[in-house]
Amino acid sequence: MSQNETIAIIGGAGALGYGLTLRWARAGLSVVIGSRDESRASHSAREANKLLALDTVRGVGNVAAALAADIVVLTVPFSHHASTLAALHDAVQGKIVVDVTVPLRPPQVRIVQLPEGGSIAKVTQATLGDGVRVVSAFQNVAATHLKDLDHAIDCDVLVCGNDADACERVIALAAAAGMTGWHAGRIDNSAIAEALTSGLIFINGKYNIDGAGIRITGRPRAG
Repeated sequence: MSQNETIAIIGGAGALGYGLTLRWARAGLSVVIGSRDESRASHSAREANKLLALDTVRGVGNVAAALAADIVVLTVPFSHHASTLAALHDAVQGKIVVDVTVPLRPPQVRIVQLPEGGSIAKVTQATLGDGVRVVSAFQNVAATHLKDLDHAIDCDVLVCGNDADACERVIALAAAAGMTGWHAGRIDNSAIAEALTSGLIFINGKYNIDGAGIRITGRPRAG
């Protein structure tokens, strides 16, 4: 992951996006927060800079954030996903788009409800077209853990996408935020991580866990 690359976090004023902002900005990466409400993005950027004793995080509107970035990260609610893709379609061409969106449909967030296209990230790839390298990641990480910079995140990241190089770059982003990423296959396999989120929410409630996560067991063999 190059320190010269800029990451736009669309929905960065929300809990998950803000947590990723803090982790990546602390790691020295250039981060731009995007929001439909530019004033909200600016406020979140000021708060992040204050907390981290930095002046590098910026907050602008969604389209401006996407245009300024090399990698665009979508952390928007499922209800805003389609409209966000439509607004950003032209601005993200030629870039990596990391989709963190999960298909949660309140109030039944503990029940898996994948979209007709098979997974949100697969729909994103089809909507944005071949000019965009879509990668699915970070769906199973608790926002509260990301925002707590003293918390060592006990959760691995499943990374899915059709472009191997883009997936490796997102695995590097996971490492910069203190997590281990695993390439888990093509974009179709994003359904695994997206569906797992509802299961983890159920586990949190059933067993009173503050942010259940996942771990990949075993070690890669040399060669």
